[in-house]
Amino acid sequence: MNEEMVQQMMAAAERLASATEALDRVLGKMDTQQEMLNAKVDRIVAAVEESITQTSDQHQGEAAGAELRERLAGLEKSNAELKAQASRPARKTLSPVVSGLLAKHEIEGERFEQLCSTRRWRRSA
Repeated sequence: MNEEMVQQMMAAAERLASATEALDRVLGKMDTQQEMLNAKVDRIVAAVEESITQTSDQHQGEAAGAELRERLAGLEKSNAELKAQASRPARKTLSPVVSGLLAKHEIEGERFEQLCSTRRWRRSA
């Protein structure tokens, strides 16, 4: 090998070495960018998961609220029915047998009215 070829090989080796260093720098920058992107993706994933969790909690809260509203509506309906039953008069008349029995023993007037008011009865006509 002659001197000229050795110099050409040395120049090519130097160029390869500088290209290798340039590639190493580029790869380092790419690694840094990849790490930054991974960190951003991790933050986005965490935000989405948190949002999903909050949405799930809200849906559960809404479901529980809907269940409570339904239960409240049912209880209000039951309460209204009970109030309606309480406001309906109970039997206010006496059976003919009881009226006859009272008449037989001559329970009339004020004493009969007191008896009727305590028992919520009324003499049938």
